[in-house]
Amino acid sequence: MPYEIRLQGGRVLKATPVLDTYWRFAAERQKMFMRRVQGSTPPWTEDPILSVHRFTNTYRASDRVSQYLIRHVIYEGSQKPEEVFFRTILFKLFNKIETWEALRTKFGAPSWREFSFDAYAKVLDGLLDDGQRIYSAAYIMPSPAFGSPRKHRNHLRLVEHMMEDGAPKKLAKATSLCGAFEVLRGYPSLGDFLAFQFAIDLNYSELIDFSEMEFVVAGPGARDGIRKCFRDTAGLTDAEIIQVMAERASGEFERLGIKFQSLWGRSLQLIDCQNVFCEVSKYARVAHPDVKGELGRTRIKQRFTPRPAPIPQWYPPKWGLTVNVPAMPANRRTITGPRQKLLFPFEAAMP
Repeated sequence: MPYEIRLQGGRVLKATPVLDTYWRFAAERQKMFMRRVQGSTPPWTEDPILSVHRFTNTYRASDRVSQYLIRHVIYEGSQKPEEVFFRTILFKLFNKIETWEALRTKFGAPSWREFSFDAYAKVLDGLLDDGQRIYSAAYIMPSPAFGSPRKHRNHLRLVEHMMEDGAPKKLAKATSLCGAFEVLRGYPSLGDFLAFQFAIDLNYSELIDFSEMEFVVAGPGARDGIRKCFRDTAGLTDAEIIQVMAERASGEFERLGIKFQSLWGRSLQLIDCQNVFCEVSKYARVAHPDVKGELGRTRIKQRFTPRPAPIPQWYPPKWGLTVNVPAMPANRRTITGPRQKLLFPFEAAMP
């Protein structure tokens, strides 16, 4: 009999076999991550799909770009609100570590106080002229209309506009994650999904501090995953479905006999469950080719290449996590923050 989730008020969610895969994927992808962090050598999984294809981590904050953002963009440099906001938005509009490193090589730590549109635009022009990509493929980044035929110049103008419009102060006055989202949503080219993603990124900082369990926006991939996991959502919105997943996670893992390894005590948040829906949408293209979603895609494009180098972990200090990575080399250092102690190799390269 197909699995059903009975909710208060009499609503019944009718699942497809992909829902069980959702939880198994979340657990196995997290096991892969933890095995790598703990120094195990590949292969980190026997799953034939995960071992061949590339998927993001179960926890969004554990992904390579998020880790770089948190450690090297948000918490490295001036902690003045306007500077943290400027660095975060500038980084996220391109979402590419190599682009940030090119700017940092030229200007040192990027700073709003010393920002020059012409100088920054010239560096990005040069990268493009050399045939380099300056945008990540993770998001579709629409170009705001600021008068330039080149998208990156329009994005620099967007950063400039947001700063001159007092966006950091507006954000600091937000009383909820939804309120922070609405501040960002009011700026050109930042639709619902991007505004939400940027709100989560800024919420890693000390600029705002809201629970990741209070608000979520489903992206296109997550919506596709929801359609594959449920044949009937009982009229619930995509955000409500994601909330049901986050609230029921422990019970679902228990139902399937899965031992889930959390992020050092941090349970799955709404943003993480949204993320897993997106990834299981891709995973199901191979595991459940007969289950169709909205996007109509049938292949997973990105291939997985194991990188056995250590991956130091750095999470927002306000989360209060204690991350102990075993088998540390002798040249290790300890970084402390409020309610946090993280250990990682002194010169371990980001993956």
